[in-house]
Amino acid sequence: MRRVPNVSAGSTSLYFSMAIMNICGSHSTVSLIINAYRRAANLSIHFSCIKRSKRFVHNLPCSYYTPKKAYIFSYLFCRKYYSVILNPPYSIVGCSVHHHGDSGTTYTISKQQANENKFLSDLCYAHSCTQVFKLLSSLEVFTDTMAAAALLKVAQVETKDGILTNPRKVFDNMIFKAICLQFEQESKNLSTAGIVNALKAFVQLRVDPWSNLMVRLLSESQERAEKGEMNIQYLCMLGRCLLEIEGPECAMLKPVMDQVLQKKINDWTPEEIAMVYGLLQAGLGEKGQYQGLLNQMHEATVSKASQMNPTLISSILTALVDLKQTQALPLVINLCKNSIRCMPHFTDEELVNVIVALTNFGHSDKYFTEALERHVPRMVFTMSPELVSRVMEYCSKRLILSKPIFDAVAESFVYNSENCTTLQIAQQIIPFGELNYLPPNAASMFRRLEKILSSRFSQFQPQILLKLLHSCILLERFPVNFVAKIFSPYFIQQLQDNAVGGHSDRYTSKDQSGNVDKFVLALLTQLFLTVSLECPFYEGPRLLPKYRVKSFSASGQSLETMVDVHLYNRVKSGLIDLLGARMYFASHVLSPYCYTLDVEIKLDEEGFVLAASSHEEVHRRIALCIDGQKRFCSNTHKLLGKESIKQRHLRLLGYEVIQVFFIFQIPFYEFDNLSYKEEIVEYLHKKIFPHTYRLNW
Repeated sequence: MRRVPNVSAGSTSLYFSMAIMNICGSHSTVSLIINAYRRAANLSIHFSCIKRSKRFVHNLPCSYYTPKKAYIFSYLFCRKYYSVILNPPYSIVGCSVHHHGDSGTTYTISKQQANENKFLSDLCYAHSCTQVFKLLSSLEVFTDTMAAAALLKVAQVETKDGILTNPRKVFDNMIFKAICLQFEQESKNLSTAGIVNALKAFVQLRVDPWSNLMVRLLSESQERAEKGEMNIQYLCMLGRCLLEIEGPECAMLKPVMDQVLQKKINDWTPEEIAMVYGLLQAGLGEKGQYQGLLNQMHEATVSKASQMNPTLISSILTALVDLKQTQALPLVINLCKNSIRCMPHFTDEELVNVIVALTNFGHSDKYFTEALERHVPRMVFTMSPELVSRVMEYCSKRLILSKPIFDAVAESFVYNSENCTTLQIAQQIIPFGELNYLPPNAASMFRRLEKILSSRFSQFQPQILLKLLHSCILLERFPVNFVAKIFSPYFIQQLQDNAVGGHSDRYTSKDQSGNVDKFVLALLTQLFLTVSLECPFYEGPRLLPKYRVKSFSASGQSLETMVDVHLYNRVKSGLIDLLGARMYFASHVLSPYCYTLDVEIKLDEEGFVLAASSHEEVHRRIALCIDGQKRFCSNTHKLLGKESIKQRHLRLLGYEVIQVFFIFQIPFYEFDNLSYKEEIVEYLHKKIFPHTYRLNW
């Protein structure tokens, strides 16, 4: 067995210089230096260049001074690569490396495994690097995998948002320095698990990738990957490290992915499938790369979804969203079904990922909703505000009016709203208006909302605030105390400023021209119309005419749902038979009040039907609302909030003007039951002219 040469400081420069003289074919200064280092260290495989990144700001010392107590490796030959064991002698200088030619007795290996399991269990209770290093120092012997696990724990407890909170506390620790030195000098003899986990820890600690330590670990990892000596787990871990260091352009990623592609997907475990999804999600799957591999994985994962735990289901769904795998809907549906059994076992973060994925793919499942209805009321007071908000957003986007969920969220909002961000407050309240539902504690919920708006009004993003107040008027709750601020020139200017740049989501709209988005203007107009019709006592500022739209119907987001074409055609045929000709009614009529009428019928003073083109002698107008399925909540026969306010306003407008509007609703669930022409005509007659005798044409 060949041991890494123990080169003194004086002779290192000689080896290094000789290596530079013997290198040829280097393509850059970087590769020249790295290849020179490899020759000096007696390493044979070419190592791809690693770019320096500003994120990797921690440089390890070039020379390790001698600590009072250090750690030396000896080896236990029980795998193809040596599992390194560290013994604590009194000095690190001039240490010797002992090689064991045999694998040892079964008793020795079992005892070592038991010690390792106990160490990993104790490691879970460490909450600082000091505690981790203290735990290491209490051991007489430990393996390289234990040392790597300790380094990962240090990275976990000492970093926040990817930044090391106290670098000196970690890098000045003598135990850490000794471990780094041994990992550098003995990289050839480390186990694959030890190398990859240590590399992952050093990347998380932002150790300089140009350091001798990182170069040796990366070089050894590449050599083993190219020889096919790494399984899927270690290949994925190595790939994630390379992505962190250099990004998707890293040349070392190609041999890693080549090895992944050579493995049989049907032989992968659910954990390995999730790891490959994660690797592609981290950057390798951008711009449609490895789409063939993804398609094979989608097919294989469907059959293994039943074996997956909550964490795997959540991670795979998140990867599918990030990779924009819209064609993988069969897999999403399968994972959704399997998530039902995992509902009580999801963490809040995992369940958020599942709900976000289902919302993104536009999929809803009756049994998944029922599982939420059992889970949310029981856990709502301990759920994170983000999870509660995402559940409500899912219900709103899928038009699911779930009274158990909505009632529980309304109750929770009264007590827990102080812990919510302004966006989360909007996400929890807006669905009540959109789905036209008042919970039993509506009074206390809106009192709580009013207090929040009074104290945090300036903290709300303008468009989110407008959408929140608009959802209140859908439920006939009028935010008169805040309307004056909404109609002020200052707030309109904020909306214009917000229209350029920033993040866009379902609660904000952007107009590239810098003008206020038309949908936002429609919200302002309907808010103004509501105040004018339903709050006659309001005497504050009015919305300027230049900010009022002429129609609430628009492509994309709209305050009106387009009429169902199939249902409309059936009604039109029935009206022709009822009235005698097509000329006696008009379709898609834009009223002076921004609303579009599906059908309008004009009557004179005596109640006779006039031609649609008539403008004189019109005494009454009948507006037919042909309400298809899309105008109702998906699981009930309750109108959506925007359709309810439309019919409410038309009634109010009719009573305030000379020409009276009569609103007649033709819901799909009544009309779908009519099969014959005579039934349709009789139905329309009873709906429109209930008190008149029907003439036969």
